Amino acid sequence: MSARTLAEKILLAHCRNERPATDEAATIRPGDLIEVAVDLVLANDITAPIAIREFCELGGDRVFDPEAVVLIADHFTPNKDIASAEQAAILRRFAREQKLLHHYDVGQAGIEHVLLHELGLVVPGAVIVGADSHTCTAGALGAFATGMGSTDVAVAMATGEVWMRVPETIRVDLDGAPARWIGGKDLILATIGQLGVHGATYCALEFGGSAIEHLSLDARFTMSNMAIEAGGKAGLFPADEAALAYVGERTDRDVEAWSADEGATHARTVRIDVSAIEPLVALPHLPENVRAVREVDATPIDQAVIGSCTNGRLEDLRVAAEILRGQQVHPDVRCIVIPGSPQVQRDAIREGLVEVFLDAGAAFSTPTCGPCLGGHMGVLASGERAVSTTNRNFRGRMGSLDSEVVLAGPAVAAASAVAGRLAHPEEVVA
Repeated sequence: MSARTLAEKILLAHCRNERPATDEAATIRPGDLIEVAVDLVLANDITAPIAIREFCELGGDRVFDPEAVVLIADHFTPNKDIASAEQAAILRRFAREQKLLHHYDVGQAGIEHVLLHELGLVVPGAVIVGADSHTCTAGALGAFATGMGSTDVAVAMATGEVWMRVPETIRVDLDGAPARWIGGKDLILATIGQLGVHGATYCALEFGGSAIEHLSLDARFTMSNMAIEAGGKAGLFPADEAALAYVGERTDRDVEAWSADEGATHARTVRIDVSAIEPLVALPHLPENVRAVREVDATPIDQAVIGSCTNGRLEDLRVAAEILRGQQVHPDVRCIVIPGSPQVQRDAIREGLVEVFLDAGAAFSTPTCGPCLGGHMGVLASGERAVSTTNRNFRGRMGSLDSEVVLAGPAVAAASAVAGRLAHPEEVVA
C-alpha cells in the first residue's frame, strides 16, 4: 500500500468510483477525477438561495439526508434590508419543506465556520462541502472540507455526492514555539507570505511539525480558514488528541484519529520557524503582502474590526480584551468586536470581556459576518482604512473601492485601535 497524504486518505475512503476488491489495493492519485460521497453540505443566506433554485431545477424532491444539509443565515443577518430578508426567507421555507434538522437563524445562528464545529457537526475523516470558500476551516479537525459553487452544492444536497479532482498536497511544517502575542493569524499570514495568493491553487495544505502541540484549536481553525487565501482546496491538520477531545465533547459519534502516512508524497514543502515570527499584517490589497508590524510606518486607521470566521472565537476575544482592558479606543477610531457564535457571545459576557470592550469605547455586536464582506455593521467610506482580523483585504472588500483593509490578528487589531495607527501590542501593553 502506497503512503498517502491526509487529503488522499480521506478522499479514498469516500471514493465511489469503481474500486479494487480491497481498500489496501485501492489507490487514487493527484489529478484523478473521482466521485466522492459527502458527509455534510453547507450553505448560507447568500449562497443557499442559488443552490435551492438549482436543486429545484434539477428536479430535486427531497435532500439526500435532512440531517446532513446545514443552512446558516450569517452574512447579512440580522437582515439589513428587504433584499437580505427575502434571501433568509428562502432558507426558512426550504428548511421547513425539507424538515432539515440543522437550520440556524437569528438568535441561534452564528458565523457558519464557527458554529459548525461548536455544534459537533464536524468529525475527523469527514468530507464536507459548502457553498462558501472558507468551508476549509473544518480541516482543523482533520476533515476534508472545501468550498464549491452553489450548483455543485445543489447536486450534493440532492445526491450526497460530488465530483472532485484529487488535489496535490503542499506540506507546511511548523516548528518551534510561538512567542507572546503570536497566534494562528500570524502563522497563516507567514505561510501565505511564502506561497503567495496563487501558490497553493487547488492544492491541499497539510499542516504538521512540532509547533502543532503549541497551537490551540482556535488557532488551527484560523489557519485552515485562510488556506483558500493561498488558493488552497483545503487546509488540514492531523486529528491529534486535542482535536479528538474537542470533538468528543460535542458529539457522541465514534471519532478516530486521521493523519498522513509517513513517506507520503508532497508537491512541495514549506518550512516555518514559528519561534522567529513577530506579529504580522497583510497590507492592501492582497493577503500575500505580509510585513512585520514593526516594519510598517505609523499608518493611521479609521476602524478596527475584531471578529469574523477567522478570528471571532473566544481565544481571539480574550486576546483583544487583554490589550483593551483599562485602555481607551483612540478618538479617531471606530472599534467593532463581533463574536463568532452565540456560545462565544455568552462566554464573553460571562467572563466580563464585553464590559472590557464597552468600557474601552468599542461596539459589541451580535454574531454576524457583517463588515467582513462589506455587508453591514462597519462598511468603510471612501478614503478610510481599517485594520481587521478578517481574511481578505481585496480592493473594495469592506466597502468603498477607495478604502483600504489591513489584515492582522486580534492583538495587533486591538493595539492599533488604542494607538490610532498600526501598532505592535507591546506599544500598548507592557
